[in-house]
Amino acid sequence: MKRVSVWKATALLLGALGLFGAGLAVGANKFGTPSSILHVVTIHWKADATDAQKQEALQGVKKMAGEIPGIKNVWIKATKVQPREYTDAFAIEFEDKAAADRYVDHPAHRAWEKGYLAIREESRSHQITN
Repeated sequence: MKRVSVWKATALLLGALGLFGAGLAVGANKFGTPSSILHVVTIHWKADATDAQKQEALQGVKKMAGEIPGIKNVWIKATKVQPREYTDAFAIEFEDKAAADRYVDHPAHRAWEKGYLAIREESRSHQITN
């Protein structure tokens, strides 16, 4: 009977080790390194900018993105922005450098920018790629 218990314990231990090893292989952190360009902007609004104006500017990023070729994704809901006086942010993902370059002078960007610049005190922008 002792021999059966040892075999059961061994089988149980090997099974547990197998599951743990499989969990490590499956649970390994995987990430990509895309060649797209991420344009991240943090915003400090003018003191007299209303909440409605701010929301209109942020929603305008989505409208503008629909008109400019080469924009893959947009983000407009900031979860954390620093420094403290910068209260909002948005990000735009471009397919490639050519798309990011086209964005700068595109009529949809220029039109959006008129309203945005009127209520923006200062912004900081960064473009990131791999």
